[in-house]
Amino acid sequence: MEGKERGMNDRIREWWTAFKESPFLPASVLVVILAAGAGLFAGSYTYAMAAPTPHRVPVAVVGVSYETVRGKAFVAGMEQALNTSLALSFPGSFERAREEAEEQRVFGVFTVHGNDVTLHVSSASGASVAQLLSAAAPKVAPKVGMRLTVQDMKPLQRGDPRGLAIFYITLAAVVIGFIGGTQLNVNAPGLRPGARIAFMAAYAMLGALSIVAIVDWLLGALRLPFLESWFILALTMITTGLVYTMFHALIGRWAMLPTWGLMVLLGNPSSGGAVSWPLLPSPLGAIGRWLPPGASVNAQHTAVYFGGHQSLTPFLVLAVWALGSCAVFLIRQGRGPLTGRESPS
Repeated sequence: MEGKERGMNDRIREWWTAFKESPFLPASVLVVILAAGAGLFAGSYTYAMAAPTPHRVPVAVVGVSYETVRGKAFVAGMEQALNTSLALSFPGSFERAREEAEEQRVFGVFTVHGNDVTLHVSSASGASVAQLLSAAAPKVAPKVGMRLTVQDMKPLQRGDPRGLAIFYITLAAVVIGFIGGTQLNVNAPGLRPGARIAFMAAYAMLGALSIVAIVDWLLGALRLPFLESWFILALTMITTGLVYTMFHALIGRWAMLPTWGLMVLLGNPSSGGAVSWPLLPSPLGAIGRWLPPGASVNAQHTAVYFGGHQSLTPFLVLAVWALGSCAVFLIRQGRGPLTGRESPS
């Protein structure tokens, strides 16, 4: 009996040894990873975008009539209708309030004069937030005895009525950026580090030019400030390519997993491109702007709609990710060719 058990154990060990050395083990692992990834992919986007809920919406208030009972009741009614708090600022004049909107510090302006209130939304700041404010205000104003006017002080471009084009072009740059890194690894594994980075810069520059040419010049969907948008897209593409290359230098064949998780499962849903950050779940709204997709969306959004108010922060975020990834890659690989742990990704 004991001999039979030992024989069975030996056969199991032999089978496991053969299985580990065969291509069936990584294939089986991939089946499990892809199955889990499909659910996580769907879940991350559904969690962030399916039912956007406001958490804290910055708005400016202009007019001494806000201090009246009806003025305060209108703001309180808006908070109740939106089921959130309005982060109020009081700039003192509509010109200053508009400047706050241009700097993307507020998403709307209430001007209150007597029993009249005007809601100035800024669709370019966040179409989803503007829609929520515009939908709630007409229900609240009659209840508190105020007459309402709704105006859009910063409308979206005609070819982008839902404000999603920036998200789409950023998504293209992010995905093609790290796919380019994988393909260089597969098809040109012998490239030395300097040459690899040079080719990544080349496909980033040409890829960004292609995006601008098709979206703006060919389709006319979005008028882009050429040099600035080109630079942002190119920086985004080389950054995500370098992030993949860093992970490949660290963990080899499984580098696509952390890259996909960081850029697609976490970065794109939290970028604020499809759903404005006040409507994102709080953790995503806080994290997103510090990841490459969110930084790219912020820079591109400001370039397209708020020229002259560009912030250095998103460029620094992209630069830190790019330079940090490049440094890790170079340190890990030395100055020789990228070798070892070859894989199809």
